[in-house]
Amino acid sequence: MSDEVTAALIIIGNEVLSGRTQDANLHYIAKALVDCGIRLREVRVVADDEAAIIKAVNELRALHRYVFTTGGIGPTHDDITNECVARAFGVPLRRDPRAVERLLRQIKPENLNEARLRMATLPEGCELIDNPVSHAPGYILGNVYVLAGVPRIMQAMFDGLKAGLIGGARILSLSVTLYGSEGLIAAQLAAIQAGHPELEIGSYPFTRDGVYGTAIVIRGIDRAALDTAGGEVREMARQLGIRAESENGA
Repeated sequence: MSDEVTAALIIIGNEVLSGRTQDANLHYIAKALVDCGIRLREVRVVADDEAAIIKAVNELRALHRYVFTTGGIGPTHDDITNECVARAFGVPLRRDPRAVERLLRQIKPENLNEARLRMATLPEGCELIDNPVSHAPGYILGNVYVLAGVPRIMQAMFDGLKAGLIGGARILSLSVTLYGSEGLIAAQLAAIQAGHPELEIGSYPFTRDGVYGTAIVIRGIDRAALDTAGGEVREMARQLGIRAESENGA
């Protein structure tokens, strides 16, 4: 799809890579972007490492319309996302009075120590992203959207900025469940995909009550093309003697 709008996600944190924390943000962001007509094309999980974060930010912002980062914007020493984003863009970090004002909605002035003020020390020129949960803001710099790692805070931030995202045509899907193995349908399915380069056709095996099956998911922006390809999948199943069940997606 040559006119598609694409995005990438950078998940930042040693705790995710170590397995201590299970990321809960990817699914939420991916699903929300589909609703906006934006394709999430790449996800990277990087450590709390300056070089790795800068490399990921610079590579992905050159490839995609939108880049989202989660994690690393808190008050502790290992929260280095702000510094890394500033260095990726070649801009200084500044104590942002707008961010300080937002922190003061949650924190008493006498408790606003230097550690907490790190959350208000942001790359120069950024646009703030509202945080209705804990008030420490995220921000936008260029095409990079920097969000919290805590899921409920990240979701509140994303919900607030979602309306401002500009996507392409909404991505539609159609699913056909086949009660047969991938190996049985692979050659015919490849031929159907070759006949529909404008669509993405994926196959996902499953076992249900001891029965092997394959879910075929067809994605694209043209409902008529999806329906045609779905009909071809069902006809393939008929010819192979496989039971098929269809379900339209979004």
